[in-house]
Amino acid sequence: MGNSPMRALVFAYHNVGHACLEVLINEGTEVIAVVTHEDDPREEIWFRSAADLARRNRIPVHTPSDVRTQAFIRWVESLKPDVIFSFYYRNMLPGEILKIPRLGSMNMHGSYLPKYRGRCPVNWALIHGESETGVTLHHMVPKADAGDIVGQKKILIGPEDTARDLFDKITKASAELLSELLPLIREGRAPRIKQNEEDATYFGGRRPEDGRIDWSMSAKEIHNLIRAVTHPYPGAFTYLQGKKALIWKASPLNDPAGRPPGEVVSAAPFKVAAGRGALQAQRVQREGDEEMDGEAFAEKYGVAPGTVLKE
Repeated sequence: MGNSPMRALVFAYHNVGHACLEVLINEGTEVIAVVTHEDDPREEIWFRSAADLARRNRIPVHTPSDVRTQAFIRWVESLKPDVIFSFYYRNMLPGEILKIPRLGSMNMHGSYLPKYRGRCPVNWALIHGESETGVTLHHMVPKADAGDIVGQKKILIGPEDTARDLFDKITKASAELLSELLPLIREGRAPRIKQNEEDATYFGGRRPEDGRIDWSMSAKEIHNLIRAVTHPYPGAFTYLQGKKALIWKASPLNDPAGRPPGEVVSAAPFKVAAGRGALQAQRVQREGDEEMDGEAFAEKYGVAPGTVLKE
């Protein structure tokens, strides 16, 4: 190979895809093509575009609807990549593609594997109240996020971090980790650290309806759900007077509410009893109306102590 640059085929999307692609370009990797997704018009596109970055650097961009066709697999073979990277690309690559590059096929995952394999690792880590997570570059195998680890970096989660905050931390850590590992990958010395299957956890994708608040949970658990799905995600919601009400920001209170779960304790501040403790709702929005402070919301909709939030 001499000193010719490493030829990389990159599957990339989202902020992590943009940041890691930027690292490859800046550090002299020859990116032969970028495979990405067409943006979904039903999804809020708040993240940066790997496709735009590729085009600015005159890198060919492809958006195949199916990466499992024989035609696509033959196309990958024809490129003769030294390495394949997947950075937040949403589809699993078939085994036939993974074995093409001589230096391996590697994926950047937004958790400290083997925990939180699968979809939405950032959101799930917050929902479960984790105080740390991480990023992992691993060799790809046909099973999701189960391949040998190349390298990892831990990330602390603050008690008020939202999914957007944590995504920003993960994006930064992903770029740093890739930059650290690139020399080893280039030399064909990428580590292979087996994952401990006994410690593995797996979670699936999330839908907007999964944001429904169960008031029998503790105030802390409800707060974790709210910060996991607040902007730019669809939000955590309950029902008031038969209409959906979204709670975008809240604080958990440990003091016993003395009322059944879901019952309003006070309107100013706007506090609701949980299964344990109470939740102070700070930013609330009734569907079809604008977002407002909790007290303004309670006043506008006549929410008084004793009002019950339910389906």
